[in-house]
Amino acid sequence: MDKLLEVKDLVVEFPTRRGVLRALDGVSFDIAPGEILGVVGESGAGKSLTGAAIIGLLEPPGRIAGGEIRLQGQRIDHLPPAPMRRIRGRRIGAIFQDPLTSLNPLYSIGRQLTETILTHLDVTPAEARERAIQLLRDTGIPAAEERIDHYPHQFSGGMRQRVVIALALAAEPQLVVADEPTTALDVSIQAQIITLLKRICRQRGAAVMLVTHDMGVIAETCDRVAVMYAGRVAEIGPVHEVIHRPAHPYTAGLMSCIPDMEVERERLHQIDGAMPRLTEIPRGCAFHPRCDKAMLRCHDQRPELMPAGATRAACWLHDVAATAAAQEMSR
Repeated sequence: MDKLLEVKDLVVEFPTRRGVLRALDGVSFDIAPGEILGVVGESGAGKSLTGAAIIGLLEPPGRIAGGEIRLQGQRIDHLPPAPMRRIRGRRIGAIFQDPLTSLNPLYSIGRQLTETILTHLDVTPAEARERAIQLLRDTGIPAAEERIDHYPHQFSGGMRQRVVIALALAAEPQLVVADEPTTALDVSIQAQIITLLKRICRQRGAAVMLVTHDMGVIAETCDRVAVMYAGRVAEIGPVHEVIHRPAHPYTAGLMSCIPDMEVERERLHQIDGAMPRLTEIPRGCAFHPRCDKAMLRCHDQRPELMPAGATRAACWLHDVAATAAAQEMSR
């Protein structure tokens, strides 16, 4: 399968008076056309930062200090602002957590949609308006012909997020980066928005990078999932495998924190400790202070992603060569 997006050894740093903080450290993954990749992890794991780096919206003084980001083979991580703006919107769409931050309160929904369409597509103003109305229909906005001239404050939270999805898809992008698109919404609306995003992207052939902390959303929506911890990918693979047969102790801990409705339990499982700060990331595997399976080498040597059944995990438990050598020595 061809790769639409390739992220290889991505490093993002923040210079400070106390030194350089490394927020992303060697992040690698890819997304195929039409695929939905979920990115999950605790707050501070680097999920949203990865999305911001891909769409070229890193907050200064943050900078990409290493690695590559390629869209259909074209490297985009080193582009100047003007060419990146042309890619953002036309080839990469973005959906953010709070729809109010994506919509200008002074302009009608129709003006914002048609301006985006006219900027990126070769159409007339009349065609752009008709296209905007159809996008609103496709995203489930009732009476789209009338609502197109309304302003953001005249829409509910769920309807505003539908408008943002329409805005992200206005120029028919190849990739949509959705950063916590349902967090600000009621639970009853979340499922509708996720179903809508999944359906429209499938119909239009767009790939999706879905950033979330909600494993339920991941299970319902994604084809594959990348689990992030302390600025690195801890495990990546098919969503069913990662959820039901996690290969990394951190992933296993996340899965066991989810309540099982069929099992009576007085207390929920928890992962002891907390994710390290950027100034205090330990040597070796960053998870080893919280891991009950940590070995001596976990304290000094940092594991890379390696085959772990149907997934890949950055864990020395799956170092087949080292395990075989240890077994040979014990004979």
